[in-house]
Amino acid sequence: MADKDTSEETGPVNVVIVGQSGRLQYEALLFAISLALTTPARHAKLYVAEPQPGALWPRDPRIDDRDLRALLAAQGAEILPFESRHFGAAYPYGNKIEALLALPPGEPFVFFDTDTLILDDLGRVPFDFARPTASLRREGTWPQIELYGPGYTETWRALYDRFGLDFESSLDPRWPDEYWQRYLYFNAGFFFGPCPRRFGQRFLDYALAIRDDPPPELVCQNLDPWLDQVVLPLVIHAFGGGRDTLPDGLIDGTVSCHYRTLPLLYARESDAVVDWLEEITAPNRIKKVLKQYEPIKRMVYQGRGRKARALFDRNNLPRREQGFRNRLKREGFWMR
Repeated sequence: MADKDTSEETGPVNVVIVGQSGRLQYEALLFAISLALTTPARHAKLYVAEPQPGALWPRDPRIDDRDLRALLAAQGAEILPFESRHFGAAYPYGNKIEALLALPPGEPFVFFDTDTLILDDLGRVPFDFARPTASLRREGTWPQIELYGPGYTETWRALYDRFGLDFESSLDPRWPDEYWQRYLYFNAGFFFGPCPRRFGQRFLDYALAIRDDPPPELVCQNLDPWLDQVVLPLVIHAFGGGRDTLPDGLIDGTVSCHYRTLPLLYARESDAVVDWLEEITAPNRIKKVLKQYEPIKRMVYQGRGRKARALFDRNNLPRREQGFRNRLKREGFWMR
């Protein structure tokens, strides 16, 4: 925690994650506990967006554990129902798009993927909601360039042109042409913006247009599961945002950790993150609920996470996520 909070008191920011039956409800509880223990209520109001039953869900997607719902409420979280009109089970990553449309209009928001821990007071983060951005903890996962297909420039330019956006101003001149980091690309596990209704509607409009009628330059590209990460840079650019609108080292650093899976958390994150996970999951009332989820039971409470961590030399970690995944799978520690 910071020794002294120097952030301007402007009221709590609306923080939203998605929670639903299965893995996400347990991750949502971990997130809510970590937020409540680090961030005063005057700095953040947590909404757990919950998809409701409907034609796009073959099973009821709502949080199905009464004790877990009570624990979320005890952390100050508010369950926020929303309707799945366009994505649902066929593309669950679309939850983050449709959930935005249920948030209070006209109020700035911060979205986090549920598989995130808050490590320090969110009030430390100087969000500039007029200049939205998203997580830069990413790899060059999209587009996948084919030997005779369009390159990065042609592919991304087609998307910017589709929506009347200035492509050239999105480029990072620090990187050479046809290198993935030259192009605006984020991990969609974190982003923020000024108004969730306007941001969410733009996000939805662009996503549906690309999904249903992609430009010819995307003919060789897979949009599942990458659609949200393809669209997000376009939306952020349209709202006047971009890369580097936050100080380095806060989000996906000292204030938050997007761990993605528990095996990855144990394998690649710092000692402080591992210790924090085990500290917040220790109380009996928390343990009673969380141990119902097999990966948490095995990785946290039965010590398999520490054994997975011991597989890796802390001074010589893999450079890419796939290196962690391959070793964890080979040794039988991969769970999600």
